[in-house]
Formats: sequence, structure tokens, C-alpha cells
Amino acid sequence: MHEKERHTIILSAVEERPVATVAELCNLTGASEATVRRDIATLDQDGQLRRVRGGAEAIAPPQFVGLAGRPFSVNEVLRIEEKQAIAAAAVDLCDEGDAIIINGGTTTFQMVHPLASRRMQVFTNSFPIAEHLLKHSKNTVMLSGGTIYREQNIILSPFDNDVTRNFCARRVFMGAQGLGPLGLMEADPLLIQAEQKLIGQADELVVLVDSTKFEQRSSLVLCPLRRITTVITDDQITDKAAAMLEAVEVKLIVTHAGGAQRTVAS
Repeated sequence: MHEKERHTIILSAVEERPVATVAELCNLTGASEATVRRDIATLDQDGQLRRVRGGAEAIAPPQFVGLAGRPFSVNEVLRIEEKQAIAAAAVDLCDEGDAIIINGGTTTFQMVHPLASRRMQVFTNSFPIAEHLLKHSKNTVMLSGGTIYREQNIILSPFDNDVTRNFCARRVFMGAQGLGPLGLMEADPLLIQAEQKLIGQADELVVLVDSTKFEQRSSLVLCPLRRITTVITDDQITDKAAAMLEAVEVKLIVTHAGGAQRTVAS
């Protein structure tokens, strides 16, 4: 990741929370601790943030604390061709008229383009997914209720009795912060709470992750690997990661930027 991209992520992180620690920023940027500390020092010298012990804080602390994780606008431009191929393979799993849930994220957002020619029932907590489908498709669209988190462009509710409980889907399509032996991982407790509700409303869980997500970790586990029905990723997945999924009988679909795909294990 280039220095400018790291700086954008770091500045966004400190705007969303009282203090962003070095460890959190390393996780968000994928950079080493030494690199993150240099970035903080540079941004502090430029007057764009304030360096504090163990991390950094905003010059003007946030009035509303956002979610942990990279902003949608940053993730949106990363590994775009891989995400498009993964999303196309996800839509190929759907039949006309299906009821599906699409969780907010930049990989799942790419599903809107192949969905433009479909007529399905789509429930989502993503404002940009709902907006695009309303403008460019004939799909029936339902939005969850709650607070809109601007950085992630996602709508979340802390209440258990929201409209999510009234929608039943064949599949839920979901991205993640990371994917490892313990399961699907996310970076924020509120995301965990909301996404567990979504998973509970669908027969199958289909995970859309590019191959870099197998190397990323978080302290929060959303669900174990055995709850996942299918994982769709790109052709840079390692043999170790593929074997991990095969061991728990998770179906694996590998895509290529050119659009071809193959099922590796189930």
C-alpha cells in the first residue's frame, strides 16, 4: 500500500474514534509498526493529527464515534478486478426470484452490476447497494433500519427487534475483515451484532473475500468456519487456505480477473 493510501486510512481512523492505537492502524493498513509510527510522526508534523502515547488522535475529537475498519471510499478502489469477478460468481449462484441478503461492503457492492438484469428480492444494510439497485434494476429492495455510518456506508441497529427479523432469505452474501481457522472475523462489536442477525435469517452463508483476507486477523469472530456454506475468492488463494476450507467441507469457488471460475472443493 502506498504512503498516500496509508495516510488516508490513518486520518479516517482517528476521525472516527477518540484515539487510534498503533496496533489498530497496523491492522487497517497492513503496514509494520515502524512504518505506522513514521506515518503518525509525518502527519503530526503536518498538523493533520496529534501524536499521543501508543497511537494518534484527531485535532478535533469526534462527536460521533464510528465503526472500526477502513472507510468504504478507501476499500472501494482496492483490488477492484478481483472483487468484480468474485461478485459476478456470487450472482451466478442466484435464481430469478430468489430472496437474498447482501451485507454492506465493497466486494458485495460489486454484485449490483450483474444484478441489474435480474428480478429478485434483495434485503441489504448498505445504502449504496440499495441506491444503485433502485436506480438501475427491477429488483425489489428492502433496507434495514438504524443509524447510517457514513465512513462504511452501512446501516446498523443495536436493537434485536428491527426489520431484519422479518426477512427470510435463501442466501446471505457477506464480506469480512478476515478469514482464518477460527472463522469469519470482523473489526467492530456493532458489526458483529448486526451481521449475526443477518446470518440467522438465511439458509446459506456465502462469503465474498479476496485472497488477502486469509492473511488478515481480528480479535472478533463473527461465526465459525462450519457455519459458512461457500467461499468465493480469487486465484491467489494459497494451498494452505484452500485446505483449511476443504477440511470443514466449505465449498470453494475460485475466480479469475477475466471472469472464469472453478469450484475447488466442497
